[in-house]
Amino acid sequence: MALFDASPRWTVTNLTRHLRQLLEEDPDLQGIWVEGEISNLSRPASGHVYFTLKDAGASLRCVMWKTEAARLRLALQEGMAIEAHGSLGIYEVAGQYQLYADSIRPLGEGELFQEFLRLKALLEAEGLFDPARKRAIPAAPKRIGIVTSRTGAALRDILNTLRRRMPLADVVLAPSPVQGEEAPLKLVEALRSLNRVVKPEVILLARGGGSIEDLWAFNDERVVRAVVESQAPVITGVGHETDFTLADFAADLRAPTPTAAAELATAITVMELKQGLVETAQILTGSMEALFERRRTLLDGLRSGLRLSSPLRKVQTERQRLDEMSRRGNAAQVHRLELAAAHLAGLENRLTVLSPLGVLKRGFAVVTKNKRVVASKSQVQDGDALRVRLQDGDFGARVTSEDG
Repeated sequence: MALFDASPRWTVTNLTRHLRQLLEEDPDLQGIWVEGEISNLSRPASGHVYFTLKDAGASLRCVMWKTEAARLRLALQEGMAIEAHGSLGIYEVAGQYQLYADSIRPLGEGELFQEFLRLKALLEAEGLFDPARKRAIPAAPKRIGIVTSRTGAALRDILNTLRRRMPLADVVLAPSPVQGEEAPLKLVEALRSLNRVVKPEVILLARGGGSIEDLWAFNDERVVRAVVESQAPVITGVGHETDFTLADFAADLRAPTPTAAAELATAITVMELKQGLVETAQILTGSMEALFERRRTLLDGLRSGLRLSSPLRKVQTERQRLDEMSRRGNAAQVHRLELAAAHLAGLENRLTVLSPLGVLKRGFAVVTKNKRVVASKSQVQDGDALRVRLQDGDFGARVTSEDG
């Protein structure tokens, strides 16, 4: 008699899928860091990265998909000690568990990051990162200081940018190592020497990209304090856009790259300065022309007022009044003469009408005796000699009796 076997039965697929679900649903196996040494590194044309993490006792298959691999700034190599972040899962086709990595950093970077956070909190509590203490960057500095490696690509990029945007500015380099044990002290000395000797209007503190270990000099507390103490405002351009150092938080302005730092230091370019000068000249010319016009109008008004108030103007006015009075006097005199002449003519007409001559013209005669007019008969006697005047002459006569 066969024994009944009550054990559950699985297909390979179902069992593998079940195990995958168990792994993926376990929160302790998701978002974890695993450290080890890289082996069997492979980069196929698909863009994905495949490798094995191993230590003295075991190995773990790992895969990083193309999207995450494209953001990876660390150059992976066989035998490199790293820490990989990701989640555990099972590749069902091969029936093996593996780590799906989304981030990779050199072994020990985790401790550096913890130190970074500790220092950041300490310095931030002192107010070194306070936005209120940050200074404005001059728009067109005449003298620019640079602290970076003499041989690095960052210096070349900065100089090319400054030469293109602001060739008139004086640029002074204080060279310093940008990584390694001696870098922090050298960076501090370079910053202080620029402030003490050169006295630039702005300082660029820069270097190219790298790992957190490469950039660690810019997280050094001494460098951070030197940035804060700098008399000139400091622009940092350390690493790439995603890199942040403590010097960035202390700086007056943070740029994502060295080139961007040079651009921020020259907010106004030479062309913009020239254009600004042209526009300013036009404004000044217009203002001066307007001022001259206002002054000219005021001067004309003052000149007119002076002419009206001057003695010459008064003399001219009185002279004109005299001419006017003379003209009116002459006209009045002529009028009076005309009236007198008319009156005289009237009198003449009346005299003509009333004069003896006028009477003679009407047929009368004037009789005189001894040159006296005889107005009455009683004035004459018989035999008196008389003169009789007619219209056209006179003649003598003698008085006779009426009867004779």
